[in-house]
Amino acid sequence: MNADAKSLESAQDPGLPTMATPYVPPPPVGPRAHMRPLGFSDPFRWLARGLKDMRQHPGIALFYGLCFWGMAQVLALVFKHKPEYTLSLVSGCLLVGPFMAMGLYEVSRQRERGERPEMATSLMCWVQHIRSMAMLVLVLMVLELLWGRASLVVFAVFFNTGMPSTTGVIEAVFNLQNLEFLMVYLAVGGVFAALVYGLSVVSIPMILDRDTDAISAVITSLRVVFSHPGVMLLWGLLLSVLVLAALWPWALGIIVVGPWLGHASWHAYRGCVEWEENPEEAVTLGSSN
Repeated sequence: MNADAKSLESAQDPGLPTMATPYVPPPPVGPRAHMRPLGFSDPFRWLARGLKDMRQHPGIALFYGLCFWGMAQVLALVFKHKPEYTLSLVSGCLLVGPFMAMGLYEVSRQRERGERPEMATSLMCWVQHIRSMAMLVLVLMVLELLWGRASLVVFAVFFNTGMPSTTGVIEAVFNLQNLEFLMVYLAVGGVFAALVYGLSVVSIPMILDRDTDAISAVITSLRVVFSHPGVMLLWGLLLSVLVLAALWPWALGIIVVGPWLGHASWHAYRGCVEWEENPEEAVTLGSSN
């Protein structure tokens, strides 16, 4: 039976299945993100550029540095009175820190575009991206709550007599007999820290730069991590080491290190992600020339 006969038979008998229209995917909308090639020297280059931005605008950096210092003081108080919540609060700092640093991203973004950064602009830069930021906050808050619950479970399993005091936590950490507790505690914290880091390493600067949705920003952030796991691991280690070093004594170093890493994180995003030229923008620029 030829094709015409089959078509005629289908038209005569409605019970026979008809040929489905083949699916044609829609064309891509807007420019696409591409992962730039990275080397192990790039994280140090991002730090150098961040330091230059901070030196150019010390007043703005000081304001945000004092905000980071306040966060460190809250962390110290929690460790002193409720040590079982310390690791979950660290996740909160990992959550709040990048959003607070969004103002620093804006300063670096304006400098890159040849504009003059202002304090008011850096404080209000999140307003235009409130929907995407709210969705990202929700995702990270869920991770923070899970992290806090997991920390309590670890403490409950290894300290069945009750939650230890601050002194008890310090003794547990530095006691070789509690090595199993320390390994489990750090492993649980490491998993959640890696999730938070992977989801947010470039997503917040991307939302500020491209006004994209939270899902696209998170996917791009994960693409960056999986495309260059070694470089991004080095970048995460540098961030962690510098932050930990800044916490001693009395967390005074965070006043400088916090803004420095905020500016450097913007350059990390710019160094990791490259955008295709928007065809509509290209047409507009061509017609204007």
